[in-house]
Parts: sequence; structure tokens; C-alpha cells
Amino acid sequence: MFKVENEFKGANISRTIRFTEKLFEELNQFATENEISFNLLVLQCCKYAMENTATDKETDKPKLPESS
Repeated sequence: MFKVENEFKGANISRTIRFTEKLFEELNQFATENEISFNLLVLQCCKYAMENTATDKETDKPKLPESS
């Protein structure tokens, strides 16, 4: 289950990312309701996704998409 935590206060690497309008609005509303920054929410969503990614049965490591 996703739990809001505050472990990413020192995040300092800047990247540009694009969201659909609907997803941006939903994330922004969730962040506001939970009194956290949008950035903190995105970081936690990424961490949660990485920790809950299906594993490769042979190596038992997360199977990430191949970069092109």
C-alpha cells in the first residue's frame, strides 16, 4: 500500500518531466490533500513503482524497460 513519507527532503537533481493534464491535476490534488509538495509526491510514486515492479523470474531482479 502507498504511504506518504517525508524521506526525500534532500532531493537536488533537477529534471524536466511532462504530465497529461488529468494526471497532473490528480497528483496535485493528492499532494494538496496530504499537505506535501508535488515534487515529494512524484518522488514517492517513483520509489513505490520501483519497489513494486514485477521481477524477472530467472534473476529475481526488477525487470526494467530497455533504453533505446
